[in-house]
Amino acid sequence: MHSFLRKLGTQVVTFLAIVSILFIGAGSNTAQAAGVDSLFPNPDSNNFVTAVVERVEGAVVQVNVSRAMGGDIPAALRPFLGRPQGGSPQSVLRGIGSGFVISSANSMGQIITNAHVVDNADMVTVSFQDGRILEGKVLGKDLVTDVAVIEVQGDNLPAVSVGDSDKVRQGQWAIAIGNPLGLQETVTVGVISGTERSSADIGVPDKRVGFLQTDAAINPGNSGGPLLNAQGEVIGVNTAIIRGTQGLGFAIPINTVQSVARQLIATGTVQHPYIGVQMVALTPQVKQFVNQAPNSKIRVEEDNGILVVQVGKGTPAAKAGLRAGDVISEVNQQPMNKVNILQRLVDQVGVNGQLDVTVKRDDRLVALKISPEQLPTAEAQ
Repeated sequence: MHSFLRKLGTQVVTFLAIVSILFIGAGSNTAQAAGVDSLFPNPDSNNFVTAVVERVEGAVVQVNVSRAMGGDIPAALRPFLGRPQGGSPQSVLRGIGSGFVISSANSMGQIITNAHVVDNADMVTVSFQDGRILEGKVLGKDLVTDVAVIEVQGDNLPAVSVGDSDKVRQGQWAIAIGNPLGLQETVTVGVISGTERSSADIGVPDKRVGFLQTDAAINPGNSGGPLLNAQGEVIGVNTAIIRGTQGLGFAIPINTVQSVARQLIATGTVQHPYIGVQMVALTPQVKQFVNQAPNSKIRVEEDNGILVVQVGKGTPAAKAGLRAGDVISEVNQQPMNKVNILQRLVDQVGVNGQLDVTVKRDDRLVALKISPEQLPTAEAQ
């Protein structure tokens, strides 16, 4: 036994000596060439998050809003509210959000933020990290998607690079920059926890967005700031409209934001075509649940497609003859297995466009033509 250990010890010493020669080498510069120090963390080196922040931070802004409040307010609230000049008894409610410059040209900059940040604001100013404070003009806001565009006048305004939110995948890095609770230039890091989270699923049924979900911290004041990928491209707009979440943040995909922003810049309003149905993508679990539910009036025989759960009275879908229990198999010659794809087609054809819909009803196929209409005002607000 002792002889074996002595032999093993000799072999270990020999191995270490060989390794030492490889790294050090008599009269060689192998250590310098290989960069032995690179094997250990360098506290002075930048990581990818630092690089992203340095690239983007100049284009991230603080959005300051104020709104006059008529009449007197309770004394307990007065320390939190400013007053207009002249000592008027009318008080001013002030708020802070975030935003980012999405385009800059000809001494003008266009800034993206959340609609709820600037909603009902009497005055909007934008603070840049270089110290500039510019007056902002709200070109338009859309409460259905919670997107707003602010315009400012200023030279050499830095702008962000925009990514493709359709390519975002669960598990990739996510970096949020904004002003949560008024703390400027705050950076939080996490991953994309999920994609295409429906508005109904996360408790904001009045919105029409397939949200990105992240575990990067998003708090009040982060609203309107950018969510970035590891390359520093904006993939979403952070929103803090979902209350009571812990460890969950949500962002509006940048592709949705850009589509809405283009309409706001051009006309100040946004079209929201709708057909008026509640629907769910069929899976074996959904099929089993529907068929076994004691009070269910629907019997599902199909394994694939989109199940129509309810059709609103007087809606475009109702006018076309769509019924609860129908299974949508094709729309405009495209197979349908995901609700978000159907919603995207509705948006693409627009108000007064046409959807050629094939549904399975009982044991037969039925062809319908549905013409989307503008989302009613009560739902759009």
